[in-house]
Amino acid sequence: MTALTGTGVEALQARFGVALARRLGAHIERLEWDAGRLQKFQRHELRRLLAAAVERSPFHARRLRGIDHQRFELEQLPELPVMSKEQMMSSFDELLTDRRLTRARVDDHLGSLGMDARLLDEQYVCLASGGSSGLRGVFVQTIEEFVEFVASVVRRPMARAMSAGGPSLDGLTLGIIAAAAPVHSSGFGAAVATGPPVRLIPAPATLPVADVVRRLNQLQPPALLAHTSKLVQLAAERRAGRLQIKPTAITAMAETVTAEDRATIEAAFGIPLITQFTSTEGLVGQSAPGDAVINFAGDTCIVEMLDADYRPAPAGAEAAKVLITNLHNHTQPLIRYELTDRFIPHPPDPGSGLLRATVEGRADDVFRYAELAIDPLVIRSVMVRTPAALEYQVHQTERGIDVRVVLDGQLDHAALAASLQQSLRAAGLPEPQVRVHAVTDIARHPETGKARRFIPL
Repeated sequence: MTALTGTGVEALQARFGVALARRLGAHIERLEWDAGRLQKFQRHELRRLLAAAVERSPFHARRLRGIDHQRFELEQLPELPVMSKEQMMSSFDELLTDRRLTRARVDDHLGSLGMDARLLDEQYVCLASGGSSGLRGVFVQTIEEFVEFVASVVRRPMARAMSAGGPSLDGLTLGIIAAAAPVHSSGFGAAVATGPPVRLIPAPATLPVADVVRRLNQLQPPALLAHTSKLVQLAAERRAGRLQIKPTAITAMAETVTAEDRATIEAAFGIPLITQFTSTEGLVGQSAPGDAVINFAGDTCIVEMLDADYRPAPAGAEAAKVLITNLHNHTQPLIRYELTDRFIPHPPDPGSGLLRATVEGRADDVFRYAELAIDPLVIRSVMVRTPAALEYQVHQTERGIDVRVVLDGQLDHAALAASLQQSLRAAGLPEPQVRVHAVTDIARHPETGKARRFIPL
């Protein structure tokens, strides 16, 4: 493992910028593809993915035995087995296509990152996510594969800016209020996207809102991406006159946008809100300004929205299963991988093959202590760096939190509690009280089977 520090960080940023500039134009062109061209591309990329998975991943070699990847058709995808996050994590070493990579090495790398973005073996981006279910997931991809993911995120705002006579491919600046630590995809992206063609200006969501306001007032980002709950807080700051920015575009991400949230944000900033879905697994989607329906990037991920019998879910009805096949990550192939988010499919636009849906149930509840609001990232940023925490649930208490952890290995309870106390204290909670205790299971909703990860008072 080689640490990229000092000039190494600058080299990583330059490497990322060059790769993104090389790919972004093609990504923008794909936004205009019709259904036929999209399906042809999906078939080609799916065959490439299956070849890599069968030839280099022992996990997939067993699951996909007997398929003819050279002649595989999109219509055959439902014949392949479904994979879950539990399967992915329990078979992690055999899933990866580089035999040098192991879960132990990746976890060691994640634990050593601190606030510095670095690559494992000068090649791999390592990320961790609790997801909407609270079950820890670890994801590995090459820096070039991560660039494909970022390009699918920024191409729509870049295309909108260019069509409005704004910046060319030489420069798009976006303010982002999300994860600060590079163990998260948003944190890593903000650390490396520091110049042409895209510059992300970070204001960590874990900061107290007053600090975020000061940072935004100083930086004056022309466009803003933030968690929905943070945008609601910033809307109040703008109404009070403390937040003095005038972005031309605002995007809510990572959490569900209710009708009330949308009305509050749009009234405060005076522009229509864009809704974005981004998962660490690689799926990306964005709505048109003012629209709640999200268009998903079908050229980078194939999405299946299914009913309880694994048939395509009808438009307007909540899908019982959402499966993705990530076409651009050949390091950790996710083929018919089950997401835990709730999707409601919508009819496609005429002539377009893009999947359209609304997403429900991604919001993590904000903990409020008198006038102080604690963003869930304050807690999540600590938990995703704790490999022994297989799953967790956080209950708010009068002066802190009670954390219930399902263990996979040994856990230093006192050290985890101290880290959580430090994170809460930095977010503005004085003398936080934290209790950590192991449990054998997390209670789940009797109908949906989902666990609610953050439980406010």
